[in-house]
Amino acid sequence: MPTNQQRREAAKRKLERQLVRRQQQERRRRQRLLVVGVVAAVLVVSGAVWLIFADHSSPATSTASGADGSATPSSTAPSTPCSYPASGAAAKSVSAPDNLSPLNSGTVQAEITLNGSAVPITLDRATAPCGVNAFLSLAQQGFYNDTTCWRLTKSAGLNVLQCGDPSGQGNGGPGYSYASEPPTGNVDPTTGQSTGDSYPVGTIALANAGASDTGSQFFIVYGDSPGLTPQYTVLGKVDGNGMDVVQQIAAGGTANGAQDGAPATTATISKVVVPEDALQGSGTYATPSASTDVPGLDPSAVDGGAAPTDASSDPATGSPEASAPETSAPASS
Repeated sequence: MPTNQQRREAAKRKLERQLVRRQQQERRRRQRLLVVGVVAAVLVVSGAVWLIFADHSSPATSTASGADGSATPSSTAPSTPCSYPASGAAAKSVSAPDNLSPLNSGTVQAEITLNGSAVPITLDRATAPCGVNAFLSLAQQGFYNDTTCWRLTKSAGLNVLQCGDPSGQGNGGPGYSYASEPPTGNVDPTTGQSTGDSYPVGTIALANAGASDTGSQFFIVYGDSPGLTPQYTVLGKVDGNGMDVVQQIAAGGTANGAQDGAPATTATISKVVVPEDALQGSGTYATPSASTDVPGLDPSAVDGGAAPTDASSDPATGSPEASAPETSAPASS
């Protein structure tokens, strides 16, 4: 029979294990890359409806350095010159983009090989120069090769397939972050609310946990998703028969039978092919007039004007890096 001392030591060890598990769970909760969208899986607690939301790993907002060293966040596209500060540990070793003033007009054709089938995509530099630049850089470095799409949602408010994490756990990123470039065409400037469908079926977008929290994870919208608020960078769209491949995966539902979880049909990205010269060229960014006096504003970091059309608009990349929408209301990270 164990002594009191042995029982105390056993209880102490059990408590230590519990604390470690709680710390790991909390760390993962904070790091998971999620898109804030409304998922129909709602929980009613004490008469209140709780919307499920997901975290996101730590990509930070894209900022441009001012002449005085201050940062001026870019929030709409075309954005100011990009910035990719280090953020968290990389799920796969890669370098941040070198070109901080990428082309901000024209499109790029790329291709994602998903479950052995081609998913052609068109990336739009005009709406997301920094996001497209990051996606192209990661693709060229093989970051997305041999990875799985770790999340599928199926609900009245959110229908997306989320990919872009080499760890396959939902908490992995590239080791740097940048600012989001959310869509503005369907947004009420007064309320900030969507006035239309900013993420129609076929959209590829980047997941985030806030304006400064964008990284490598992206999502492809395969069904109506009215719960997606206009705060995720739209990279472009899936072309041709590419959505057939995504729809086949979506048709299988989730492995756990819930509205949000790993796809029952494994979704494997073997490679993402982009043009060899996709990262070349600089955009034309507007500068304020000499009479403009805005404290802390870098004259070279303002809303972008038209840039030379992307000559290398070839093989497209796939799926939007829609930071996998997790679920509803304000996302916390």
